Amino acid sequence: MKSAVVVFPASNCDRDAQVALKAMTGKDPHMVWHQESELPEVDLVVLPGGFSYGDYLRCGAMASQSAVIRAVKAHADRGGAVLGICNGFQVLTESHLLPGALMRNANLKFVCRAVSLEVEETQSTFTRKYEKGQRLSFPVAHGEGNYFADEETLNRLEGEGRVVFRYAQGDNPNGSARNIAGILSEKRNVLGLMPHPERVVDPLLGGTDGRALFESLIETLS
Repeated sequence: MKSAVVVFPASNCDRDAQVALKAMTGKDPHMVWHQESELPEVDLVVLPGGFSYGDYLRCGAMASQSAVIRAVKAHADRGGAVLGICNGFQVLTESHLLPGALMRNANLKFVCRAVSLEVEETQSTFTRKYEKGQRLSFPVAHGEGNYFADEETLNRLEGEGRVVFRYAQGDNPNGSARNIAGILSEKRNVLGLMPHPERVVDPLLGGTDGRALFESLIETLS
C-alpha cells in the first residue's frame, strides 16, 4: 500500500502518522506540503491531526482552501482512500468531503486523554479487521471535536451504515451527537474520526488498538 501524509502549517501529528505508516507498511509515506497541487500515485491519503493555520477562523477552515485539497478531492472522487484524523476530520467537513461540522467541546475545555470506543461498522476499507461491538481505547486531543449534523443527516448516516466508531456510553469527551466518533463518506472511501489510531500501533506507546485500522487498509488496498 502506497500512502501520503499531507502537511499543513502547524500540523503536529504528521510525524505520528508517518511513523505509524512506516511501522505498519514497511514503507515511508510521501510527505506532501499543503501548497502542492498534485499528489503522488498513492492508495491512501492521510490528513493528520494538529492545529492547521493555528485554527484561525474555524478549525480546518483555512486548510480546506489549500491547493492540495483539490487533489485530495480528485483522489477521493476516483475511489482512493482518505483518512482524516482529528484536525484532518475537521478539514474533511470544512471541504465538504464529509457531512456535518465539528464544534467546540460541550464543556468548552480541551480534552487530552484515552477514551473508550465501540466499533459500529466493520464493512469498510478501514474497519474490516475489527469486530462489530469491539471495545477500543484510542487517545483524543482536541478542543473542537463535538460532531454536529441535522437530524436528517444523522439518520442517513445511521441508515447507510456510515457511523464507524462511537464513544462508549458514558465516555463521550466532547458532546458529539449520538456519541459519534467517526463517519464514512457516501462512497465509503473517506473516513474522518476525532480519536488518534496512529498513536496506538506500538505497545511501547501504550496500546495497539489502532493497528487493525491500518491492517484493514493494507489488506484492502495492497
